[in-house]
Amino acid sequence: MMADLPPPLGLHLAEALPATDALVAAADAATRHWAGTPTGPIAIGTDAHKQLACRMFHETFNPYKPSIIDWPQLAPEARDRLVNLPIWDIAVQTEDKAMIRMKAYADDITDPDWHAAIGLNAWEEGRHRAVLSHLVQAYGIALAPAPVYKPPRDTAWAYLVTGFSECVDSFFAFGLFALAKRSAFFPPELVDTFEPVIQEEARHILLFANWLAWYRRHLPIHRRIWFELRVWAVWAFLGWERIGIARGMDDGGAPASAQDNNFTVTGSKAVSDVEISLPDLMALCLSENDRRFAGYDQRLLRPTTMPSLVRTALGVVGLWRRVTGRRAAMA
Repeated sequence: MMADLPPPLGLHLAEALPATDALVAAADAATRHWAGTPTGPIAIGTDAHKQLACRMFHETFNPYKPSIIDWPQLAPEARDRLVNLPIWDIAVQTEDKAMIRMKAYADDITDPDWHAAIGLNAWEEGRHRAVLSHLVQAYGIALAPAPVYKPPRDTAWAYLVTGFSECVDSFFAFGLFALAKRSAFFPPELVDTFEPVIQEEARHILLFANWLAWYRRHLPIHRRIWFELRVWAVWAFLGWERIGIARGMDDGGAPASAQDNNFTVTGSKAVSDVEISLPDLMALCLSENDRRFAGYDQRLLRPTTMPSLVRTALGVVGLWRRVTGRRAAMA
């Protein structure tokens, strides 16, 4: 497994020593705040844009080491809530697939900058998998036997599916994580333990968004048309995948388990005992998305699809509320 290997690009993990609050805070700040040099405008698709994105990813690396995470002891009630979250099987499997797909695509890339950055992204996906493995072991969470994933034949398609899927899932995860933290439904020390992983997902989709924009600018028109058709096909595939899972069916037509990857959309009651409406949850996801990207160089492109869709939906909801409110007042 990649996470068993040292990180690439000459990076190092934290020593197996008790980390002080100051060291943890410094690592966290370095992970979420970054500005490149030189300053000044940068055209999307240029070498300067590529180097800015890849340097960001390298220089914001968080050196936390899964094997030395001190998992807090939980009261029985809190442990039961954690164990019963319907995410563990799909979370581990998702990280496995992401690691394999990203490594396969990185291995196919001839550009040394993107090869190194996406290779590091693949290694970090393996580290996420290691974090989850240590967590389920620490709290006695039983997992279903994991499938054996093989490297994809079409590495570009697999990378697009993984990248766009992470953009969707991370957007909702940002809001759910904030909801869990605010509600204190889980002990704060447990929530804080996951903070580096959540912020790392922001870095991952930031890198993907900038790779995507850079890659588009380098395609001739005939290949650009084909690529855009593939992007639409990816979105259709992701929608179909989530609809199929939402119907409770697996690939063989049998009822799926309670663990599904629609948790990122439907899981507010599993992470909080506070009632929250869907529009309020979407607004929270949006504000958290903006907050997590705020510290990175503003010349880097942010993922836009989910934020744009949610802003539009919230605008429609707000208009509907105003219209129905006026009608009620006039009645």
